[in-house]
Amino acid sequence: MVIAWSFYYMFSSFTTGLPWTTCDHEYNSENCWQIEWDSNETYYNKTYNSNTSVSSTFEFFERGMLGLHKSTGISDLGNVKWQLALCTMFTFIILYFCLWKSVKSAGKVVWFTATIPYLILTILLIRGAMLPGAAEGVSYFITPNMSRLGDPQVWIDAAVQIFFSIGAGFGTHIAYASYNKFNNNCYRDCLITAGVNSFTSIFSGFVVFTYLGYMATRQHKHIDTVAQEGPGLVFIVYPEAISTLPGSYVWAVMFFFMLVTLGMDSAFGGLESPLTGFRDQFYRVFRHRWTREILTMCIVITAFCCSLPCTTYGGMYVFKILDTFAAGTSLLFIVLCQVTAIAWVYGVDQFCTDIHQMTGHRPGLYWRLCWKFISPTFLMIIVISSFLHFQPLVYKGSLGTYTYPNYANIIGWTISGLSMSFVPIFAIYKIIKTPGNLRFRIAQCISPKWEQEEVQSGDIKRFKVYT
Repeated sequence: MVIAWSFYYMFSSFTTGLPWTTCDHEYNSENCWQIEWDSNETYYNKTYNSNTSVSSTFEFFERGMLGLHKSTGISDLGNVKWQLALCTMFTFIILYFCLWKSVKSAGKVVWFTATIPYLILTILLIRGAMLPGAAEGVSYFITPNMSRLGDPQVWIDAAVQIFFSIGAGFGTHIAYASYNKFNNNCYRDCLITAGVNSFTSIFSGFVVFTYLGYMATRQHKHIDTVAQEGPGLVFIVYPEAISTLPGSYVWAVMFFFMLVTLGMDSAFGGLESPLTGFRDQFYRVFRHRWTREILTMCIVITAFCCSLPCTTYGGMYVFKILDTFAAGTSLLFIVLCQVTAIAWVYGVDQFCTDIHQMTGHRPGLYWRLCWKFISPTFLMIIVISSFLHFQPLVYKGSLGTYTYPNYANIIGWTISGLSMSFVPIFAIYKIIKTPGNLRFRIAQCISPKWEQEEVQSGDIKRFKVYT
């Protein structure tokens, strides 16, 4: 949906007058105000009241693109907005033709989608550094606020963000790594991936806060009051800053094209994970090359249909539920299960032996301590904290604060629970399916596949020692 929104904004930017800079559209309310800059002060086209007035940029996002004013809440989503539905369909069509052949076709596209954002970010950073207030924005970005370290929500958000940006827990890395040669240097690849991810986050942070500092200076506000969480930052604050620059439509097209390419990169991995999983699990069904095209089409169509509720007038309320529950606590739980399975079930020693066979060297003490103690402990604390510090859903928009009904929070936790429940459900299924007494079943199920094959072939001497 974020990619579809980016397409909507990008298409809307192909005009000399950006549509979110004025209040003369049919969807605008009486409280709309637009900003006109001069060298000294800010002017508003209507009487400005900080309690009731809403910026034209905010109204374009909520009313112009989403049509949120035509919905009263999660129980009244309204009709599908055809412009958003078309942008969403266009997004999935592009994804299909990038993925339908194999990872090789997606890999060629990634060379473009992964490099272009750095070029555009660099251009935006250079331009932003020339704006008044940019230094104050950067200073705010790099100055730590130590008091926030005591807030559990900060740690939860940080953990979810790093897993989101690096792709841990989604199966993306496992899917792509399955196409590597056995002796591929996975150790080097992991360090490069983590390093590039952190560098990109910090680099983009400098870009964002140069413009936030500029907006704060122009509006004579503190950066805290200018910055917004979630999609508001890139679809409200940033477009408003861009609209004040000379040649604003060029900067707008460039910025939203960058968002599209960034989103496509993430979507490639997100869709490749189920594609690879289905093909590996049902190899005999999907062993022919043309079956990948059919499987890709089925997954893309299913994903498109699931996204349609987010294209309705009240789709933002659905989006908020999915954004909060679909990959929050459940993502942290999945990663906790993964690291626990590797470190404590499969065994760190066996895992290090496997890495030695692949790369020629064993991981050091630091990695072994992280895998076995530090990472599981940290993740367990974060998961428990996310349950204990959960706040009922609210959406703060131009129409006021909307408090979700209780059943919406129940639906959200159900969505989150579905992801987490498959881990114990599949474990119970494997234990029931495995022959033998309970102790033997558990030992068999937590054993590497090659040891299971030894048992099945009758060579159980080694397995008895292991159990």
